Amino acid sequence: MATSPNPAGSQIVIDRVSHTYRPPRGREVLALDDISLEVRAQEFIALLGPSGCGKSTLLYLVGGFMPTRFGQILVDGRPVGGPGPDRGIVFQHFALFPWKTVRANVLYGLEKLGVERAERERRAQAYIDMVGLNGFEDSLPSQLSGGMKQRAAIARTLAIDPEILLMDEPFGALDAQTRSLMQTELLTIWRRSPKTVVFVTHDVHEAVYLAQRVVVMSARPGRVKAIIETGVDHADPDVAKSRPFLDKVDEIWGLVRDEALAVERRRGA
Repeated sequence: MATSPNPAGSQIVIDRVSHTYRPPRGREVLALDDISLEVRAQEFIALLGPSGCGKSTLLYLVGGFMPTRFGQILVDGRPVGGPGPDRGIVFQHFALFPWKTVRANVLYGLEKLGVERAERERRAQAYIDMVGLNGFEDSLPSQLSGGMKQRAAIARTLAIDPEILLMDEPFGALDAQTRSLMQTELLTIWRRSPKTVVFVTHDVHEAVYLAQRVVVMSARPGRVKAIIETGVDHADPDVAKSRPFLDKVDEIWGLVRDEALAVERRRGA
């Protein structure tokens, strides 16, 4: 069983979780097999692995968007029974309301929570400012670049002040330059407003750059293959050029490569 070295301080406990998809037609698909993992409060971890290994499935189970039928997931010692304001999620494709302005999108969750008007206006503006969208409050999503849309989506999620931030390849649809800028911005936001972050990616460089620990998952059915401490200085703006960083990328890529090759062999069989 792969666990955190400090179980007593774990905010998320995933205990022997398996998940099978049962489509109306066709064969059942075992997506996750006996996953165990613990995440400490305010820790930034990345789930890394080849496409189809169950990374997003695990994230959605933690978020409560699907029921956990085999095994158990605890958040702050309580079983996950559905979505909750303690867990905010950011998707790859922004998921903004296209008919609402940036301000209205950010206000949406606060309105649902019943936050008093003056306070929700204050909080919405604070997070719009935090993600660098000051001046774009009245813009519609169609008027924003991809990076700006993702900033708005992050602001909307942060505004409800979740303890846990679940991110499903949030920069996967962005061009390389914007993606790099957003990675740096996310680290700045995380240091300014510490959250427990579970970040799904298939990019080794991104995982090492962002996370304190990287959870390498096997090809489907997803299992925990390894948990690696990155040990890099995330406050160093030039960390991605350092030898320790590059060595860690090489180490983790070696683990992921084997699983990616297993996927390719399966496709060719």
